[in-house]
Amino acid sequence: MPRIAQFYLKQSLIGFGIAALFVAGILYFNVVNLWHLISTSNIGLMALVVFWVLNGIVFAGVQMAVAVMLLADDDKNEGGPRGRSAQLIPVPTKTRSPHRKPLSDA
Repeated sequence: MPRIAQFYLKQSLIGFGIAALFVAGILYFNVVNLWHLISTSNIGLMALVVFWVLNGIVFAGVQMAVAVMLLADDDKNEGGPRGRSAQLIPVPTKTRSPHRKPLSDA
């Protein structure tokens, strides 16, 4: 399996694991009475799976984004190529809008 696929799979599984902990915490603390709603409903298991999968998608995306951003090099080459900072120089320009009439002096 390519390394990028392994990386994606690993980060997605971590995200879904975190989502499982999140959903378990919400149900344990009975936030907005979800435990009661899920445990007394005839489609409670489906609701629980949907709740976990949708949270898993979000957490997996965030986990993947964090993991990718942490892959950055520790290169301390700040300021662009050869370590120089860019110097911004304003350039005056004249523009004319084709849709506006020039202002009259009157």
